[in-house]
Amino acid sequence: MQVAIVLYPGFTALDAIGPYEVLGRLPETEAVFVAENPGLVHNDLGSLSIKVMKHLDEVPNPDIVVVGGGPGQADQMSDGALHTWLRKVDQSATWMTSVCTGSLILAAAGILAGRRATTHWAALDQLADFSVTPTKERVVVDGHYATGAGVSAGIDMALVLAGRIAGDDVAQAVQLLIEYAPQPPYDAGTKEAASAEVVDKLFTLFGHN
Repeated sequence: MQVAIVLYPGFTALDAIGPYEVLGRLPETEAVFVAENPGLVHNDLGSLSIKVMKHLDEVPNPDIVVVGGGPGQADQMSDGALHTWLRKVDQSATWMTSVCTGSLILAAAGILAGRRATTHWAALDQLADFSVTPTKERVVVDGHYATGAGVSAGIDMALVLAGRIAGDDVAQAVQLLIEYAPQPPYDAGTKEAASAEVVDKLFTLFGHN
């Protein structure tokens, strides 16, 4: 089984690495990073780069596609090589998936129309612009599309996928291996849970990223 994880300049690291850690550990699985422009691809913080070895065209038939989000997502919304590749592989892939605002890229490519999907809470309403039904769930599965909410939800999405692909026992073994047992020190992980002061602080510090 081949998992193709799409990277582009300005990606958010955990969007890609979370699913990589889970899906890349499934039996008989190859996880590869792909990009329109292979080579060193820098993340949104600029201090981390991943060396992408494969051009999109070199991975024509992946079983699973993962598209993460990040500030660089805004530059991936116009129709072009990435969208063309996504539409092509959508015809044969077992799963097309996204994390955070990666679902907006899938939506802009036209392959989520008429589906339910999720994304980062700050971008959720944008899905409707592409005839997609926004859903506040952390992980949404509709047909062969699986979308995760913001950043850390990519781990949850990948574990859901792992269970469907390899069985619950394998997915739980991977969960145990990576010791994914969240115990957050604060209850501020959703807009509904966070106080108004925390929401204001978010936009003061990070704007709309």
